[in-house]
Amino acid sequence: MNVIIIGAGIMGTTFATLAKELAPELDITILERLNSAGSGNSWAFNNAGTGHEANCELNYTPVDEEVISVEKALKIHAQFNVAKQFWAYLMEQGAIKDPTTFINQTKHCTIVSEPAIEELRLRFKEMSAHHFFEHMRYSEDFDEIKSWIPYTMEERPRHEKMAATVIETGTDVNFGALTEQMAAHAVQDLNVKIDYDTHVKRVHRSPTGRWLVEAESRGAKVQYKADVLFVGAGGGAFPLLKKSQLPFRSRFAGFPVGGRFLQTSISEEQAGHYRAKTYGKAKVGAPPMSVPHLDLRVVDGKHYLLFGPFASFKPVLERGRGFFDYLSSMRLHDIPGLLNVALEHFPLVKYLVSETFKGEKSMFDELDSFAPGLSKKFDWKPVEAGQRVQIIKDRDLQMGTEIIVSKDKTYGTLLGASPGASVSPEVMLRSLEQLMPSIFNNEDVRKKRKEIFPEDDLNTLIGQPDRYREIRDAVNERLGIKQP
Repeated sequence: MNVIIIGAGIMGTTFATLAKELAPELDITILERLNSAGSGNSWAFNNAGTGHEANCELNYTPVDEEVISVEKALKIHAQFNVAKQFWAYLMEQGAIKDPTTFINQTKHCTIVSEPAIEELRLRFKEMSAHHFFEHMRYSEDFDEIKSWIPYTMEERPRHEKMAATVIETGTDVNFGALTEQMAAHAVQDLNVKIDYDTHVKRVHRSPTGRWLVEAESRGAKVQYKADVLFVGAGGGAFPLLKKSQLPFRSRFAGFPVGGRFLQTSISEEQAGHYRAKTYGKAKVGAPPMSVPHLDLRVVDGKHYLLFGPFASFKPVLERGRGFFDYLSSMRLHDIPGLLNVALEHFPLVKYLVSETFKGEKSMFDELDSFAPGLSKKFDWKPVEAGQRVQIIKDRDLQMGTEIIVSKDKTYGTLLGASPGASVSPEVMLRSLEQLMPSIFNNEDVRKKRKEIFPEDDLNTLIGQPDRYREIRDAVNERLGIKQP
């Protein structure tokens, strides 16, 4: 079976690697617009690098009339546990020599002030009762919180009432480095082919039913044929879906959201002093990806602090692509959906527009509000983050990620962004199950799957504490994550 994958980011590379590990007979080619794997949204500074497992993100535990819902948090945490199983397997295969090249243990903290303290207290009560979060701690004591996250507290007035939670086993993940190492493993050990500098322009069906992929590579037109096509191209997936002529294409449109961070490099000693990712509470009307956070990052052995994100509305599909690409991807049937989002989510649109024009002074003011005095402690600079394209489905704005597969199981794509890279192995496993279910009928494939994922059933991880702890402790040991 000939398989073409569009996009050599974390999703496409994970899909290719997992597919070849399970079914080596597959003939897989990845087509990538850029000149290396993981150079788009997967690149280190195009995302926050948080190993999202719902430890600290308030938007994963929504509140409805003082009732905290933890279902989404449990699912994301279980998905991340599946991801760690896959990464631990890659280490066993020698595809990754040193886990610290892509994953580093980092405290995951949440900090709030009035009037959100009661919400955090309820969140802690609900979450710590579950085995996923049994090591979560809560405090309203100034000195204890300061010991967890000193940079947010050192110059804060002691009389200011705050509350915080901490989990010591959180992670910082360099998804760009992970993608690079996976791509090298896929090419060298699994016989996957990657064609870089190849911009796919159009996909359509041939009279024989195969997919024709029309692309441009270094100024020349090229064409590929595929029995199965998977599009994992971030925002670039939307125009290809529109050109596919698949009947469900009219149900989806893209809503682009950009972002910026404040970034500074710090010493190893300063990193050891902080070593945390601290999430706050989003402003009213702000999208979930705009939750303010002060993050320690480890990139190529160097340490950085990032604060943000500062959201923006940029009508482009991906960094490096212009407004015309976005405009040309739209169809008449997309206009009602866009208008509906503008009306139904007017506070969000207003927020994005205002954030787009926010200057450096306002960015530094927000940093000092989150962590008083920190703007003067380091040499910060604004940096552009990656471009996210959220889903408009049936005229309604979605903030998650959705797998879409054609009825004949020859075309699959992934739309949306959150929580994205953190759960990529679990999401790509489900994509494979839906797109190529026949490969899982083989007993050897089922054994290999069990070797890669000792436990990939989310309900088992959620409902069986002992099984979860067994899996968690085994993969954490391989990845260098230690329970204090």
